[in-house]
Amino acid sequence: MLVVGLARSGRAAAEVLVARNAAVVGYDRDEGLDVGRLREIGVEVHLGREEETLLQGIDLVVKSPGVPGETPLVAGARARGIPVWSEIELGSRLLSGPLLGVTGTNGKTTTSELLGAVFRAAGRSVEVAGNVGRPLSSVVETATPETWVVCELSSFQLEDVETLRPRIAVLLNLEPDHLDRHGTFEAYADVKLRIFERQGGGDTAVVPRGFGPVPGKGRRVEFRFDDPLPAEPLIPGPHNRENAAAATAAARAAGIEDDAIAEALRTFPGVPHRIELVRELRGVRYVNDSKATNGAAARRALASFPGSRLHVILGGRGKAEPYGPLAAAFKTGDRAYLIGEAAAEIATALEATGVPYVMAEDLGSAIAEAAAAASASDVVLLSPACASFDQFDDFEARGDAFRRLVEELR
Repeated sequence: MLVVGLARSGRAAAEVLVARNAAVVGYDRDEGLDVGRLREIGVEVHLGREEETLLQGIDLVVKSPGVPGETPLVAGARARGIPVWSEIELGSRLLSGPLLGVTGTNGKTTTSELLGAVFRAAGRSVEVAGNVGRPLSSVVETATPETWVVCELSSFQLEDVETLRPRIAVLLNLEPDHLDRHGTFEAYADVKLRIFERQGGGDTAVVPRGFGPVPGKGRRVEFRFDDPLPAEPLIPGPHNRENAAAATAAARAAGIEDDAIAEALRTFPGVPHRIELVRELRGVRYVNDSKATNGAAARRALASFPGSRLHVILGGRGKAEPYGPLAAAFKTGDRAYLIGEAAAEIATALEATGVPYVMAEDLGSAIAEAAAAASASDVVLLSPACASFDQFDDFEARGDAFRRLVEELR
């Protein structure tokens, strides 16, 4: 078996396959990757340039979510008729208990972690995995047949699934994202809706109220941001109330009582890098929303502070989406600070709507400019609307840098 991509997901896939006595070959293009642990457990590791000779004798390819389908090894495997699975497909085949899948353009991590809190409040055995940063394959050994696994599912992870069938599947929302990889919104939406494809009559499909038809035969349950809830959520913003409504619908479908749901809603503090208050200094709040990697997520963040003047740090690596709707979300008095590869493109959209902005060299410069301009009751908000990969390894590294730089302010 060949595992392509040896970051977190690939490592977990390789380890669970070796634990089942499979002969595993691993490949990653990063020649500097630390693969000592994989070699210790018997994985034959290859780094650097892709060689189709690696496909010789291979009967299955497991692809990490960050690996595009057109890479030579993956395309070559398909041309030879070798099955290609996502790491999610592998993990789901090995699980013995029920799966609750959560997808959507925005809010996936918050909703998944909130559902984990709900299950724990109800005294249920639960693991939270998937796109939250913990590979699904890594929970296979610890999850029992009674353990619910709440799995955040990105479009990249849903690309190569064949048998995935969540007992409960949640779609939070659907807006343009990752068009640089999927090409069109229609293609992106089709991938997202695969979460429902194999559901049967005993399963539940949780969708936004008024959303169109979805594939599969799951029992349809709808939610909306203004649904009555067992308690008001601790985490702020109308988008988080919508996440709470989706989580409540899914938890009820799993048979959890409202008392446990209410306890989780009242106490769940949110997740790092998602509208995370880092510090208040001289009356200015500094908020880390590094996980807002598309325009829709950034618009939700802007809407979370209706009474405050915003100093918004935007930019990074774009995803081939228009920035006009984001520019239109700024209030009079708000200002933007632009960084990264997409800065010029965002600037064009801001100019068209009259939003003032500063072209900053990097994140540190943007924070310094924003701090100098902000006054009491303002918010300095990192909500980039872009991927991080032009300047950082991932959104967590970007958010950690923001947190550190803000803590250093005097």
